[in-house]
Amino acid sequence: MLRTHYSVEITGTMDKELVTLAGWVHELRDIGRLKFLLLRDRKGIIQVTMSKKDVPEEVFKAVTTLSRESVVQVEGRVRASNIAPRGVEIIPINLRVISRAKTPLPMDIAGKVRDHSGAVRDAGLDTRLDHRVIDLRKPQVASIFYLRHIVLRAIHHFFDERNYVEVQTPNLISAASEGGTGLFPVQYFEKKVFLAQSPQLYKQMLMATGFDRVYEVTPYFRAEEHNTVRHLNELTGVDAEIAYISSEEEVMTELEELLSCVVDTTIEVGGEYLEKLGVELTPLKTPLPRLTYKKAVELLQEEGYNIIFGEDLDTKAEKILGRIMMEKTGCKAYFITRFPSSMSKFYTQVCTDDPDVSTHFDLEYGGMEVASGNQRVHDMETLKNRIISSGLNIDDFSYYLEAFEFGMPPHGGFGLGLDRLLMQLLKLGNIREATLFPRDRDRVTP
Repeated sequence: MLRTHYSVEITGTMDKELVTLAGWVHELRDIGRLKFLLLRDRKGIIQVTMSKKDVPEEVFKAVTTLSRESVVQVEGRVRASNIAPRGVEIIPINLRVISRAKTPLPMDIAGKVRDHSGAVRDAGLDTRLDHRVIDLRKPQVASIFYLRHIVLRAIHHFFDERNYVEVQTPNLISAASEGGTGLFPVQYFEKKVFLAQSPQLYKQMLMATGFDRVYEVTPYFRAEEHNTVRHLNELTGVDAEIAYISSEEEVMTELEELLSCVVDTTIEVGGEYLEKLGVELTPLKTPLPRLTYKKAVELLQEEGYNIIFGEDLDTKAEKILGRIMMEKTGCKAYFITRFPSSMSKFYTQVCTDDPDVSTHFDLEYGGMEVASGNQRVHDMETLKNRIISSGLNIDDFSYYLEAFEFGMPPHGGFGLGLDRLLMQLLKLGNIREATLFPRDRDRVTP
């Protein structure tokens, strides 16, 4: 290894110890016979102090040739200092330049750029994404992805503790899994196939195997020509399916407990990263409030919002409902339930007490939908009729329908958008900030 310690591991109690550090040149200061190098690594920043009387001449000279963001290795001794940052500095014995950074930088890691007039300004999101590697060196930006890792770890732990089987289903499919036309076609040898919108059909098929509970963290591909702060064309979904349920309530309970686990773990483990982002999370109280679609429409109409029963809840409607529910319940998260059957996918079970509404539900967090689910149709003849009445070609679903021919238990599940959940949890202004290398209708690089 090129280092013995990370920067934050160096303390004043290690005075005179020999250590080796490696990282980026964060900043250089030259005041003649005294030079300072701020070395940044994954954990933080430490000061390397060089004076002509304390360090070898070749080290002193080498510093003058460095550019910011170059990668260096520093071997030196720890010195406790009352005036150095964190009360400690490194007096170098050797300095090796591993990789020189090109100058000038397209932007600095503080997210600043210099325009044609020489003025310094904040880099826009497009500039940041164009130079994502540099952008990710900013501690606040990196914190988003440390937290994403923590959230994913919590999700895997949650499912593992509840005896789910993790699966991987195909991302190349022969027909639309969700219906509609939002598909990316792919030339697959002599035929045309599509990138999967979700693992919906496959995870339902797995309910006929005896696995009973499955989950998958997988990419979704949606060929929708939107350009908003909350949509991507390639996104990450967390999908789960449960067999032998009696109603969608069991699926909702599982989902709200997953969300609660994610929030609790993020608070417990991700405190330092939340602090860097200036975000304060509070634990969720479960069970979460339930709001029927009908009641949601009534609340919106009372607010003067123009919506009629059977229409989709758009972005503005969700924000209004989020505010109302926060005022009424004090909870950021809640379910919208019992959507009109006419709005539901072909595989969605209708409610036994009212066939005009379905078992479909949405999970809202902070005024935005982050997950949806339902109890599925498990009767084959009903499913066939629903496929035909949805205007889909039943022949495209023969492989899917076969799973229902040999005994299919009642089942249901949900799909949660990881990127959108991170956006809401961390109060990001744009879903692209929650994705390492986002893909939208215009961006396919880097």
